[in-house]
Amino acid sequence: MTEETTTGTDRPPLRLPAPIGAAALAGAVAAGLALGLTELLAGLFEGIPSAVSAVGSFIVDGAPSFVKDFAINVFGTADKGALAIGTAVVGVIIGALIGRAGLRRPWLGRAAFGGFALLGIAAAAGQVNANLPMTIVGISLAAGAGWLVLHFLLAALTSADPLDHAPADPDRRKLIGGMAGAGLVAAGAGAVGRQLIIARSETVRDKMALPRSTTTVAPPGAAASLDVPGITPIVVPTKDFYRIDTALVVPRPDPATWRLGITGKVDRELSLSMDDLLAMDLHERYVTIACVSNRVGGDLVGNAKWTGVKLTEVLDRAGVDPAAGQIVPRSVDGWTAGFPTEAAYDGREPLIVVGMNGEMLPPAHGFPARLIVPGLYGYVSATKWLQEIELTTWEAFDAYWIPRGWAKEGPIKTQSRIDTPGSGSTVAPSFVVAGVAWSPQYGIEGVEVRVDGGPWKRAEVSVPLDHTAWVQWQATVDVGAGSHEVEVRATDGTGQPQTEERTAPRPDGASGYHKIRVTTG
Repeated sequence: MTEETTTGTDRPPLRLPAPIGAAALAGAVAAGLALGLTELLAGLFEGIPSAVSAVGSFIVDGAPSFVKDFAINVFGTADKGALAIGTAVVGVIIGALIGRAGLRRPWLGRAAFGGFALLGIAAAAGQVNANLPMTIVGISLAAGAGWLVLHFLLAALTSADPLDHAPADPDRRKLIGGMAGAGLVAAGAGAVGRQLIIARSETVRDKMALPRSTTTVAPPGAAASLDVPGITPIVVPTKDFYRIDTALVVPRPDPATWRLGITGKVDRELSLSMDDLLAMDLHERYVTIACVSNRVGGDLVGNAKWTGVKLTEVLDRAGVDPAAGQIVPRSVDGWTAGFPTEAAYDGREPLIVVGMNGEMLPPAHGFPARLIVPGLYGYVSATKWLQEIELTTWEAFDAYWIPRGWAKEGPIKTQSRIDTPGSGSTVAPSFVVAGVAWSPQYGIEGVEVRVDGGPWKRAEVSVPLDHTAWVQWQATVDVGAGSHEVEVRATDGTGQPQTEERTAPRPDGASGYHKIRVTTG
């Protein structure tokens, strides 16, 4: 019997997928590198937008309404991150297909990455602060780097023995090292680029201070909040405030060059700088805003302290034409809303907001300025990253969401929500049910709860911060053994109770009682 030995030179050869699979992997890595480099260049140079963000914005604008509804319902406030990841994943998948095809048709790689550059440039050219020459050069360089990596990897893969179509061991090592290295560069470039973009905007914002307001509101007193574990705070912290918009990546306008235009049917058009706005009288208000996509019992609603200039003061400076029946605010990314001009002058006091909860607006919530119109859903009013306010007729323009199947007028419906206990909870025979209720145009007069369809019982309601802000409520409920359904309803300041009729959010907001089911322990 002989003893076999294995030397270092007798190691088993490195294993790779079959050539077609390896080519697909090479294409995916090359596409990922090109995408990552666009993020890095966008982070290093303010004039170069992210191609991922730009292409993703095209997807958002072109997607059918039911797709957007699905994204909001499934991902909620994380829908933008999901779409950004999805855009990158699709790009990598396309890269894999290009790699497979390029194994036998090398010209396809050049054509595909050239198309990638053209698509990225076309999408990015219309983004905020895009510098066209820098954008063309930057995205072209990223696409070129992706193609060169694909060319290198496919060349290594095709340096094969013509009989077994497999690379020799040194070439295997070169191919694996190239793929691993390109993948690491892609991931690192993307991560670093995104952080640089965020840091640049935050640095500018952090250097700005919110001026003292002419009209202030007192901090919430003890009577404005109920001491119930699990209830939503009467003023939602900024970091927890919901975010719903069409921006795949938060626009970050430079406040030094940003201007707000007042245009259209006015006596004189205005162009206001950030300094112009901050020099005007600022006013604080507690206002609850809500997304029209919010389901009954949903969390796409929140209350905050907003600081800003009265919209009517700015409009009066411009002089509103009596024929102007619609106010159309535009975002820096082209998104539009639209609401009746009379809503600015009926006493609800809309604000051009520059501050949130005592600080400058965060980028995610509209820095440097946004609109807050009490009593109107966000899709017709609450424009973030505000760039223009146009006065026009009601018939002349339909804002972003109107052709997509949503109502042109969007008053917020009176709603109430149970925060605690959660549906499906096990409770004691006597337990506290609590939550929030809102009607930002009329205020809340009262809240009631009932069990298993029985008589309504009046709940305790917190002292309102303002009729434009939501209230907290609580009630003690006594039940027997078994499973029970608990419902809540609110009555607005005009004495009108919210409707029991259950409707979906489309086309003008959900309605119906919020219900939970609990079981006694």
